[in-house]
Amino acid sequence: MTQHVSPPRDGNGNGNGHGTGAGTGTGTGKAAPVDGTPAWRGVLARADVRILSLLGVLAVLVLIGGITKPDEFLDTRNLQLVLTQASVIGVVTVGMTFVIMSGGIDLSVGAIVALASVWATTVATQEYGFFGILFTAIVVGVGCGLVNGVLIAYGAMVPFIATLAMLASARGLALQITDGRTQVVTVTSVLDLGERDAYVLGIPPLVLVFAAVTVIGWLVLNRTTFGRRTVAVGGNAEAARLAGIDVRRQRLYLYLLSGLCCGIAAFLLIVLSGSGQNTNGNLYELDAIAAAIIGGTLLSGGRGTIVGSVLGVLIFTTITNIFALNNLQSDVQQIAKGAIIVAAVLVQRRTASTT
Repeated sequence: MTQHVSPPRDGNGNGNGHGTGAGTGTGTGKAAPVDGTPAWRGVLARADVRILSLLGVLAVLVLIGGITKPDEFLDTRNLQLVLTQASVIGVVTVGMTFVIMSGGIDLSVGAIVALASVWATTVATQEYGFFGILFTAIVVGVGCGLVNGVLIAYGAMVPFIATLAMLASARGLALQITDGRTQVVTVTSVLDLGERDAYVLGIPPLVLVFAAVTVIGWLVLNRTTFGRRTVAVGGNAEAARLAGIDVRRQRLYLYLLSGLCCGIAAFLLIVLSGSGQNTNGNLYELDAIAAAIIGGTLLSGGRGTIVGSVLGVLIFTTITNIFALNNLQSDVQQIAKGAIIVAAVLVQRRTASTT
């Protein structure tokens, strides 16, 4: 007698002819959506809602600036200034976004920017000209990132503690190098980048660098294995390790990336200010973290977008500009920023609880 074996059935009671271990035929262990819509479309939809919301907030701020100070805020030079100021902290934020997405944190970015800027503007460094300053700023940034990465990835130190120690050390070393004095840049080729003659189609070079870093960051996060590994480590480090990802090496690379961004930002700040000071980058770590958070990056890791972080930077920079044009107190500005951060975190928690 011939024995007939029925094919396995999916979650809808339909035979699919494949042993999947899940009721969907996908092998994921998750039930398919009732309406047949793939789960990834829901993720993209939520991401689009966050981006559109940030664009809406930015549009409202531009409208407020245009109403309160139309002649000054909407002036081309002022808009160029806003973008230029956003460029420095924006580059730092791109690196910070990667670190936070991996479940880490970097409290030392502001101090690294300060150390890189003063080291790159010493008299000895300026003797090597444009490339000497650029090279030194990047090397110092990457070196500090290497120390952070080794302590965290291979020294098993908590990121908060390791980067806090780097914050104190880098600030102290920057103060020692400058002895509390401003180091003026005398290299003409560096200073010329901040002049209007260097603008390309009305766009400052610093903004072009920021745009390039943003595009590269987006491509790395969304189109490379490195980006997928970053998300995996942030989502569940143990599962990532079991999947074959070298979690420690990945974390080391992420702090190297953060240090690289700090080095680039330090050079941009040198161009913008024409000097190096031990007070450079003050509170950059808080601004970068805040911009990443309101951009949709989870502090617990595993989710975030470069575009959202950049929009967060633009929102904060626009707020600062509007307050400055209207001669409002800086304390009110800080209260407004704090309220935005709290609102963003509450929205994140609400979104997470419904997904």
